[in-house]
Amino acid sequence: MKFIDRTKVTVKAGDGGNGKSAFRREKFVPKGGPSGGDGGKGADIVFVVDGNINTLLDFRYNRKFVGKNGGNGDIKNQFGRNAADLLIKVPAGTIIKDEDTDEVLADLTEEGETAVICRGGRGGRGNARFANSANRAPTFAELGEPGESKKLVLELKVLADVGLIGYPSVGKSSLIAAVSAARPDIAEYHFTTLAPILGVVSVGPEQSFVMADIPGLIEGAAEGVGLGHDFLRHIERTKILVHVIDASGIEGRDPVDDFYKINKELALYADKLTKSPQVIAANKIDLPEAAENLPRLEALAKKEGIPLFKISAATKAGVTDLIKHVYTMLINYTEQPKAEEKTKVYDAAKDNEDEIKISRDMTGDFVVSGKSLDKLVAMTNFANDEALRRFQYIWRLKQIDGKLKAKGIKEGDTVHIGAMEFEFRE
Repeated sequence: MKFIDRTKVTVKAGDGGNGKSAFRREKFVPKGGPSGGDGGKGADIVFVVDGNINTLLDFRYNRKFVGKNGGNGDIKNQFGRNAADLLIKVPAGTIIKDEDTDEVLADLTEEGETAVICRGGRGGRGNARFANSANRAPTFAELGEPGESKKLVLELKVLADVGLIGYPSVGKSSLIAAVSAARPDIAEYHFTTLAPILGVVSVGPEQSFVMADIPGLIEGAAEGVGLGHDFLRHIERTKILVHVIDASGIEGRDPVDDFYKINKELALYADKLTKSPQVIAANKIDLPEAAENLPRLEALAKKEGIPLFKISAATKAGVTDLIKHVYTMLINYTEQPKAEEKTKVYDAAKDNEDEIKISRDMTGDFVVSGKSLDKLVAMTNFANDEALRRFQYIWRLKQIDGKLKAKGIKEGDTVHIGAMEFEFRE
């Protein structure tokens, strides 16, 4: 199965159902009052973690998600049906970002965890809700509130206990193939592995851990060289890093330099990665060229205080000792304090609903915007005189005329609010 770890999707929550304008029509009730019911709520867009999914592959073919609308209100004060939330399943480790603002809306890491990303619109109120002592027979009802919509970027950071890091072609894929059932492509050219490979490593009865083969890093990866950022983000959530080094140096690189260059890239990308426990796996010791470099690597490990294991992923020499040591490190692992607070659920209520902004577009027209005002426009039936008068009343309450005059509006200038356009008149 192809591993997809970044994709873009568009989501649209359901619109609220329209309120109903109706009056009682019964044989013995000659002057029945208003009886129009409210519309139902539109579907929320909810992302939920599913443990049976480990890639974003499904989103490669389905990039648009639209929630169902709420039912319309009906006569006899019958309310419209609320639409069921649209659940979108994602793997653990998924980060959801707003494409326009790059804001992190949710960071989902646990089975069953949910995040409401777009709120469905509330149902419009029926005319029965507007009856009062001054107007006992209102003829208007609200339209349903439009559901929220967003363009999202989904990013997956693999959740593995152990991450294999190192330059391309040092033997990471061979190592994970030797210790687990994972079968990555293995070939004698750089970047054979272009996406993380996950494998379950069994140490003994009911003793196992998840290992990730992180594609090869290169110098400049922290600045995005090659596929640097795509690779590095997967390392962030691993508990222990196994630094695989080609002890033979047959690629023409110096093994000791490799160690420092890769760690420099980790530090440049995220300083917390330098605090992750590391183990050096000096690979390819079956090759004669390795004998010359092993003493230098041992001196490096002693200097840095990092355990070193001499292995050959091809012959499996030393691999068992490496795996047992890593498992012991995991048992004794202490979680690092979180440097940043994760956003778990997007809260639409944090927006200032009453804030009103007035700007001018490229043609010089005035544009009035604000969350509460946009909702009012969308939910007003301008073909109904009573609804129009109610809109004008709220317009005056919000003192929008004064705000427009302060911006220099003149008689006859064009004003836009949502989808509506009109000429300004005193």
